Amino acid sequence: MTQLVSGHRNLSRRTASLIVGVAVLLVAGPAASHAQSLGYAPVEQQLAFPPDQATAPAVEQDEDSQLPNRLRRTIVNLDTREAPGTIIIDTANTYLYYVLGGGRALRYGVGVGREGFTWSGVQTVTRKAEWPDWHPPAQMIARQPYLPRFMAGGPGNPLGARAMYLGSSEYRIHGTNDPTTIGKFVSSGCIRLTNEDVSDLFSRVQVGTKVVVLPKAASLQASANSARAPRVTSLPSGRQAMSLPVSAIN
Repeated sequence: MTQLVSGHRNLSRRTASLIVGVAVLLVAGPAASHAQSLGYAPVEQQLAFPPDQATAPAVEQDEDSQLPNRLRRTIVNLDTREAPGTIIIDTANTYLYYVLGGGRALRYGVGVGREGFTWSGVQTVTRKAEWPDWHPPAQMIARQPYLPRFMAGGPGNPLGARAMYLGSSEYRIHGTNDPTTIGKFVSSGCIRLTNEDVSDLFSRVQVGTKVVVLPKAASLQASANSARAPRVTSLPSGRQAMSLPVSAIN
């Protein structure tokens, strides 16, 4: 009788163990199946996170660091008679100089007018604008009918972060959303800088600032040997401006 009771108890324990095992399988099975259907493994099978260097976001370089060394903003020696605060555009070498005085200038790399759209003369800054709207002039729309008639200011605007308007002409010194055009002859006559550089220049320039644009045929570095008198030429817009020989700014 004792053996029978003992056997019955052992059977009950085995039955209970079997029931518990089946219950575990019933619970775990759907969970594992559900996890696989969602495209991930159960927690105990998940892989460790990848190394930090694989997940760390790439550090974006500033615009100035993307330019060739010769086009990066820098202070240089400049022998000129122009007053501090004057802007000189060296079209041939795609440089803009902001005269500091004492034989020094801040030099920026710029993009200038493409073939047939370069010009020379003296203008003044008549207006400044941050994130300017763009209204393509009629002549530009005639050449490129697909252009929008208006584009609100912003990162995608061709005028970039800042603009300084020259006289009553259609020309501006402005930024660009395409830094790869700096150092090239690409525009319809405007002078363009990276957004970083144009913001720096914008902070220094006042309305009324004198802007001297040298002809493409002249080089600022070779100016000391020239002694011609200023002459009047026509800008592409039809307005007249005093075109200075390079020597006139030395």
